[in-house]
Amino acid sequence: MNFLLYSSARPSTRCSSLDVPSVVVTSELQVSQGSRAIVFTRRSMEILQQIGTADRMTENGLPWRFGNSYYRGQRVFRMEAPHDADDRFFPMLNIQQQYMEEYLLDACATNALIDLRWGNKVIKVEQEDDFARVEIDTPQGPYTLETEWLVAADGGRSPIRTAMNLQMEGASYEGFFVIADIKIDLPLPTERLAYFDPDWNPGNTILMHREPHGVWRVDYQLPAGETPEQALQPESLKARIDAQLAMIGHAGARWEMDWCSVYSARTLTLPDYVHGRVIFTGDAAHLLPIFGVRGANTAFQDAQSLAWHLAFVAKGLASEKLLGNYSAERVGAAREIIDEAGKSTRFMAPPSRGFRVLRDAVLSLSLSEEFVRPLYHWRTSRPHEYTDSMLNSAGDDNALFRSGPAHGAPPQNIRLSADDFLLDHLGGGFELIYFTEAEAIPEPLQKVVATTRTRGVPLRVIAVGATHPVAGADLCFADTDGHFRRRYGVQASGAAYLLRPDQHVCARWLTLDATRLQAAINAALPQ
Repeated sequence: MNFLLYSSARPSTRCSSLDVPSVVVTSELQVSQGSRAIVFTRRSMEILQQIGTADRMTENGLPWRFGNSYYRGQRVFRMEAPHDADDRFFPMLNIQQQYMEEYLLDACATNALIDLRWGNKVIKVEQEDDFARVEIDTPQGPYTLETEWLVAADGGRSPIRTAMNLQMEGASYEGFFVIADIKIDLPLPTERLAYFDPDWNPGNTILMHREPHGVWRVDYQLPAGETPEQALQPESLKARIDAQLAMIGHAGARWEMDWCSVYSARTLTLPDYVHGRVIFTGDAAHLLPIFGVRGANTAFQDAQSLAWHLAFVAKGLASEKLLGNYSAERVGAAREIIDEAGKSTRFMAPPSRGFRVLRDAVLSLSLSEEFVRPLYHWRTSRPHEYTDSMLNSAGDDNALFRSGPAHGAPPQNIRLSADDFLLDHLGGGFELIYFTEAEAIPEPLQKVVATTRTRGVPLRVIAVGATHPVAGADLCFADTDGHFRRRYGVQASGAAYLLRPDQHVCARWLTLDATRLQAAINAALPQ
């Protein structure tokens, strides 16, 4: 086998789409109990689209783009997430995690390269120079696997991380929050609702989200000194949920508990995600507060990044330096998220008297002063831009572009027709988007593409601008109105973008020649 994935949840099909066999083992016997993650961002949907599960998410989920913050019965801030005609997916989609896991499991079941094993618990890991030896316990008895690479996706309490004595860096915030999913019919829109300093929970914050199937999420902060065990007592849950419903004008409404849990806010990351033959990802690599829908959505970006980095190393298309880049990029992303999430967390749950005085001042001023209201913004999770990645081309024209996705950014989606978008066609390998109205891709560029493919590197050429087939291009988009070119900051033929297998930009040129293309490919696949 090429690698073994030890997962606490959310199996992935990404490495299999790159033709790398894997064994996925999990100690669980079924999908998640309870909703857990419920809000998935546009970028997560774009990633799920690549493995064929986005349509089911869209069919069964609830899309939204507005968030509301309330203080003393007054709406003091309304967030509007960007959305335009070039976006296939809404900024956010609400659906319970267990449904998403079922869709991923169905995708895994259709792929012969994925061997998924329930009830298999990793109990010991030993590393050699070029493989890891993994002892696994099952109801039928223990067995041992040897794997080139072990991916530890075993959750926030990662036994593998603990056994390797690896320490996370960052902060843990005091205080606890209750998540309660209740079955109730409320005549409210699918928008994020935040209530600050309500009478029934003074000084604290309550969040509400609509979920599919008649379920609402109520998320509230506990008073200082109250334990999780006390908070989850039925009488405590009932009193607080009844109080919240009364506050929003639905006193006495009948509801039924669907699922509940307690969490605390933490902003922690490992400083390195690659340790010998063990690679960490998701909550095993970092712990992020859920404010701004960062948990599962960050994990999707981890998985997308790791999949191609690991697959290209496993197939001998790049050296292990590429895995070092995975770690550097995703640690950088985690640290950026920690910085942003820390601001949101300190506003939602002030960790000291000074922060509380500042937060309370904002609350009070927001009743009458417009300028302070943007401070309520919850800094929603967004795709990280790998601006300083070692894979970015040093000799391209990135600095000369005035618009369009820059180094390390994900691509700007483009609506090609009524139900056809650019990202419908991308994913899995490198993509060269070449802007031309000519009959053919220049011969020197075609030779570089052919040589790269001979090495086994998946590379496609997409021609944009011509109204006729372009020799040497795998796909052609006419762009008769120039919209594609404007969104990508392109003025003339001969410009180009090179996208990595995770779709992020690693090079872009106002004019491209064979030497510059070869240099960019070499930079993106370190040997």
